[in-house]
Amino acid sequence: MRIAFYAPLKPPDHPRPSGDRAMARQMIAALRAAGHEVFLASRLRSREAAGDAAAQGRIVSQARQEAAMLAARLLEDPPDLWFTYHVYYKAPDLIGPMICERLSIPYVVAEASHSARRLIGPHAHFARAALDAIARADGVLCLTARDRAGLARIVAPEKLFDLTPFAPLRAGPRREAGRLPRRLLAVGMMRPGDKLHSYRLLARSLAGVRHLPWRLTVVGDGVAARHVRQAFAPYRGRVDFVGALPAGRLARVYRQHDLLVWPAVNEAYGMALIEASARGLPVVAGNEGGVSEVVRHGVNGLLVPPRDPVAFGRVLARVMTQRALYSRLRQRGWGHAGARHGFAAAAARLNSILGRICAS
Repeated sequence: MRIAFYAPLKPPDHPRPSGDRAMARQMIAALRAAGHEVFLASRLRSREAAGDAAAQGRIVSQARQEAAMLAARLLEDPPDLWFTYHVYYKAPDLIGPMICERLSIPYVVAEASHSARRLIGPHAHFARAALDAIARADGVLCLTARDRAGLARIVAPEKLFDLTPFAPLRAGPRREAGRLPRRLLAVGMMRPGDKLHSYRLLARSLAGVRHLPWRLTVVGDGVAARHVRQAFAPYRGRVDFVGALPAGRLARVYRQHDLLVWPAVNEAYGMALIEASARGLPVVAGNEGGVSEVVRHGVNGLLVPPRDPVAFGRVLARVMTQRALYSRLRQRGWGHAGARHGFAAAAARLNSILGRICAS
């Protein structure tokens, strides 16, 4: 099939790395691996985080112009399907539904979420637009059980499909018998809100392992970078900030470290957690959002009660001092990642889902 791809939150060729951009790229790669021709339909970003009515109005106006232009351009050679990645109240799809209506093609959404409480207040207009797009979809791909539960109230059961988050599986973990983890890694954008909260919790958690030999590498950048650095000031000399990294360099960084650590405040599932597991890197993470669907406790990592830095520090100390536990997590984790989050299986599953949607 010829598939028009759109990501209203952030286009897949955006210069700033993020988990959302990484998953969008994986979706495109999986569709192409399944034999489909995929093209980026639009780069229009609909994200409006502040609930600013005037800003939302400008985005709606831009989206209408974009949709009219696209419909005219695609009318002579329409795609077989429109695929939108990530729709929610801050970044609704304001283009896809109009195009699909005009061209009479199937409309598919992957990773959508719905919260009824957002239909009241400053985000109400965009929340309603996201709801309308999701309800209009011929198929909705759910990446977490939490999203599926929310969508089950507004989408017919036969239109909901499960697709586990995925990443390319790399070579298995190096066998280094008896070695304890000393090279810690944290990967996350540095922006206000949940990401900054996660960084601050991690900094507080490190007090629980201050007596152990370790070094932390922090990958990420953003407007809250200064605040993140301030949070880790007590550990000056033990924390390396390397900024945001392209995918190739980040892959090497994963291989150079022993343990991914992330409190995961309000995390949907955490692309970095999947990427780490796919490289045999154990994870210590906060048990929040959809994290438990990526990190299986005792298999590819350990889960910690949400937003509890004392508990996080205790669990971290346990992994860092128990050789058998760390070795077990490394060996089991890579196999778990391959079975549950492997790219090839996801591509086949995605192809099967699209076939069922188009046949219905």
